Amino acid sequence: MYFTFDHPGYLVYLLSIPLLIITHYAFLKYTRRRALRFANFQALKRVTDEKVVTKNHLILILRCAIIFCLVLAISGTSLWYKGQSSNNDFIIALDTSSSMTAQDFRPNRIEAAKDYISTFVDNVNPQGKIGILTFSGASFIEHLPTTNKGEIKRVVSEIEPAAVGGTDIAGAIITGCNMLIGSENGKILILITDGSNTVNFFTKDPIDEAIKYAKSNSVSIYTIGLGTDSGPIGYLPEYYNISAVFDDVSLIKLANETSGKYYYAADQAELEATYNDILSETREAFIPIRIGSILAVVALIIIFIEWGLVNTRYRSIP
Repeated sequence: MYFTFDHPGYLVYLLSIPLLIITHYAFLKYTRRRALRFANFQALKRVTDEKVVTKNHLILILRCAIIFCLVLAISGTSLWYKGQSSNNDFIIALDTSSSMTAQDFRPNRIEAAKDYISTFVDNVNPQGKIGILTFSGASFIEHLPTTNKGEIKRVVSEIEPAAVGGTDIAGAIITGCNMLIGSENGKILILITDGSNTVNFFTKDPIDEAIKYAKSNSVSIYTIGLGTDSGPIGYLPEYYNISAVFDDVSLIKLANETSGKYYYAADQAELEATYNDILSETREAFIPIRIGSILAVVALIIIFIEWGLVNTRYRSIP
């Protein structure tokens, strides 16, 4: 469970709370000096029923609460918790780099992944949106999230190996997260790749940066690693005897640190076995509750309570 803010810059106004506390006690001293001008303290006690001058701690607490609630309300506060969700939005990121043409799947990894995506799309909740992106050395949005399954399957069927060299896994994750930013449902990114990250536009570790970005946007990443260490590379003749590199370390890390899950598929049967498990696992997702309006109502209620107390129990004596 954690909080996010649409407008975190407004949180600076929380600094007004310490200022309120300081001014409260400063004016309290002034009020005490003014009260000493009265000669008949017994008469004042009969009027007030209590001490002549109180520290008004309750009023101070209420006013601090009002500022706190109003600042969080205008900051667009959302409470995120992990729970059961019948509606999730999915982005499927498919690696289309040259290594995905390896022929340890028939006819190759990328065609096997396309068949898998079509089956997965058929089984997603009708209310859940699906978006498609492909990536190699660069990421390409093939279709924004939609409930039109037929359109998604058409787009998937037309995907071809990329002309751009390299494999930028971190860039694909950031693009996928951006495609899910407006979602009010659980956010799921499914990454299908042979796991070989060969492009780095970051000054730090690209996988760590991608994980940080996914977590900041409440996106869970499910990774599917395709292929084997001995898979023949697809863009060179087999007699070269060069294998496509498969690296699952980064995929495991991506899944574990974003509350997702990693799957290894060495053949078509293992790949097909994953989609039911993913659909079952993704019934649990990060779910947002926008509490900004609730906090605004709470602040309004406290204002009325504070106003009532100031005019009754804590009223000033002229």
